Order: sequence, then structure tokens, then C-alpha cells
Amino acid sequence: MKLTILGCLGGFPHNDEGTTSYLLEAKGYNLLIDCGSMAISKLEHFISPTCLDSVILSHYHHDHIADLGVLQYYRQLWHGKWDHKLLKIWGHTEDDFHFNDLTMENVSIGKPYQESDVKHIGPWDVTFLRTVHPVPCFAFRFLEKVTGKIFVFTGDTGYLAALELFAKDADLFLADTYLFKGNENHHAHLTSYEAGLIAKGAGVKQLVLTHLPESGNLLQLKVEAQQAAGDEIKVTLAQPSLQLEI
Repeated sequence: MKLTILGCLGGFPHNDEGTTSYLLEAKGYNLLIDCGSMAISKLEHFISPTCLDSVILSHYHHDHIADLGVLQYYRQLWHGKWDHKLLKIWGHTEDDFHFNDLTMENVSIGKPYQESDVKHIGPWDVTFLRTVHPVPCFAFRFLEKVTGKIFVFTGDTGYLAALELFAKDADLFLADTYLFKGNENHHAHLTSYEAGLIAKGAGVKQLVLTHLPESGNLLQLKVEAQQAAGDEIKVTLAQPSLQLEI
């Protein structure tokens, strides 16, 4: 299983870096997790957007779906050789307007998920956890069925104790870290300190900080998260084009 960071900023693109989007690959299956600003142009460096098997969205804030319509147009208008299969786009159904937009005739089809579901997507069993955010948003836990490897993505969230159990024993924990230590219990995002504490409580093997702020000393975020997580957990700052084997 391999994770490629396409965009890792929160809010808006800046200095040629895009917002939240990740490519998860295993057993020949290509899954796009969120589809923020610049996602498609970054994706082209690794695979053609026509090679995506499905997309899964944590929520419908613009920094997580800005390139989704672009992806649909890409597949609609691309004249190169490919099989023209419908793209499955997984999203929650608590926002009818945005969920209905996931379906485009002859291009894509919206696929619903709920917090209580276990969805079988490609080589993974995927489970969900509602997070602390101003709009409905969900964390994802991917269990690769063949290897037993676990990847967890928090989506956007304020501090949530339930994330410790949800991320239990994850091989890679990708955590929203938009805030520096000292801003704990925010209504929408984790601090570096909280991300580290959750990682420690969950006993994850590696913590990757993402949804990063556009300004400030990002190395400070890593130091603060490492102090909270302890020395046994590897802490990494997300960056565009970073590839991680899980």
C-alpha cells in the first residue's frame, strides 16, 4: 500500500502548493482521497486521472473538493485511449446539493456512506468516524484485507478522544494539524500537540501531519507533535509529492 501526498495545505493553495488530496494505491487499485485545489495537475505526475478507480471525500468544504468538477470534466473530455468506466465518488449524504453533484451522466456516480458503514472499496475495508467540524465530516480507517495494514486519515477535526480507538495500531496516521500548540480544543482543527497525543494514545507507528497552515514555522509543528507523541513514534511533515509505503 502506498500513499502519495498531492496537496497538504489547509484552506487555500499557496506558493504552488495545493490543498488536501492524496492518492492511495494497493493491488493495482487507485483511490483518490479528497480532491482539493491543484489535485489534478499534481496527480498527472503519478498516474493519469483516467486511471482512478474511485474517489472518497471526507466532506464538502472547498479546500477538499475544489478540483472535483475539474476531474469530472477531465474524464468527460479526454480523447485518449481509456475504458470510459464510471468513476465512483464516495461521499456522505447529509448535504443533498453536494452529494447530487457527485453524479455526472456517463462520467461519475455518487456512492453514499454513513458513519455506521463498512464499505468494501478495492482492496480495503473502510470504516468511518464523524469528526468535530462545522459541517458533517468523517475520518476514514482503511484496512488492507490481504496484508492487515492499517491507514487512518482524520479528515478535518477538532480534538476528538474517539480518534484514539479509531486509529488504534495504525501503520500510518495522517492527521489534520492546522494549528500550533496553544490553540487546543478548537472547533474545527487539531493542534500539533493534540495530533501527537492522539497518535500516542492510539499506538500508531507513524504520524504524518497534514492540512498544514500556509504560514508559520512548520518545523515547529513537527517538534510539538513529536514531544506529545514520544520518541517511539515517527513524526513526518506532509509535503507535495511525498510517497509513503505502508
